[in-house]
Amino acid sequence: MKLFDGKVVIISGATSGLGRSLALEFAKKGANVSVCGRREPEGLETVSLIQKEGANGLFTQADISKTADVQNFVNRTVQTFKKIDFVINNAAIGGASVSIKDYNDEKWDKVIAINLRGTFLLTKYSLQELEKNPDGGSIVNIASTSGLVGYPLLSPYCASKFGVVGLTKSVALDYAPKKIRVNVICPGGIETEMIEKLFRADSNPQKARSEFEGIHPMNRLAKPEEIAKAAVWLCSDDASFITGVALPVDGGYTAR
Repeated sequence: MKLFDGKVVIISGATSGLGRSLALEFAKKGANVSVCGRREPEGLETVSLIQKEGANGLFTQADISKTADVQNFVNRTVQTFKKIDFVINNAAIGGASVSIKDYNDEKWDKVIAINLRGTFLLTKYSLQELEKNPDGGSIVNIASTSGLVGYPLLSPYCASKFGVVGLTKSVALDYAPKKIRVNVICPGGIETEMIEKLFRADSNPQKARSEFEGIHPMNRLAKPEEIAKAAVWLCSDDASFITGVALPVDGGYTAR
């Protein structure tokens, strides 16, 4: 018997990168995995990979910042799998790397809408289902070390991720008596498409990568699987007395 046999996890932003790794780690543990994203071909590919792990998968095309899309995502999950046990708020964008005085208003709004409003929406509508679950449940939000400490030229991203950390702590207090745990993982740099785009935008991509790796005391970026395994642990009974925690998984970045 696998760790999460019979359990249902709902994951946003799972068409690639960390989101896909999260989906596959939960699939390996036996969970039914419901994922969403804006790109249908990549989402269906994630479902195919979930099925190769011997688990059931479901993809819903959704913009996580839109209420109707999130409601449809949650409703389709419950219609298919009858319940929700775990919620992983992963969908995010990095936004532009520029000074706040030069930041475009609409681009600022988009970062906040996806990273923070999206987390709020999926949390809100999933909680309506988690409260019906006699076993309670677990929510794991994905923030960033930029939700714990500032990072230059990423003001909207930092603002959104600090918001996710605050949201996590508040909701954790609200739902602790109801057997629903809420925690947030704050990764350092991860080997994902988002980071690669930032490197490619630099005039010297290799130098940018080397310098970014170097700000982590372990002198490397995380593999997506390393973050995903932390999320699996936070949803497991091994973390049954942990709620309201902002967990850095950052190779020592925030220890300095």
